[in-house]
Amino acid sequence: MSHKPGLKALSQELTLQCIDAKGRGVELVASFGYDPEDPFAVWITFPSAQGDIRWAMCRQTLLKGLTDPAGAGDLEMWPSIDHEGRAVVVLEFRSPAGRLVAQAHTHEVYRFLTRTLAVVPLGTESDQLDVDAMLTGLLGSRSD
Repeated sequence: MSHKPGLKALSQELTLQCIDAKGRGVELVASFGYDPEDPFAVWITFPSAQGDIRWAMCRQTLLKGLTDPAGAGDLEMWPSIDHEGRAVVVLEFRSPAGRLVAQAHTHEVYRFLTRTLAVVPLGTESDQLDVDAMLTGLLGSRSD
């Protein structure tokens, strides 16, 4: 996908609190990423010895998940309160290989989203795309 030049990708590490198969709390550091080249998406990357696992989601869905249930299918999220009374966003990831329930502190997710909105304001995502370059890439150069 092509975008207008000058905008840089950003990322932020967030510590997620996860529940393992035995019901124990486990901390997992994930990188939340945003690239104006893909202005509608947020990428969550989980480091793994076998190779990083990347999960894409719609930025608008993550924004909605701060205050209301959002998402469907392989990723759902909703606001909640942790055992210490702090605001969190619960993220439930599903794949054929299994399920992961994690929570992130709302203020950290909000800080990340605020940074993405400074790069590409809500509602201007389409303005970042270079449609001519995309069409050229899809159709290839044509010579007569």
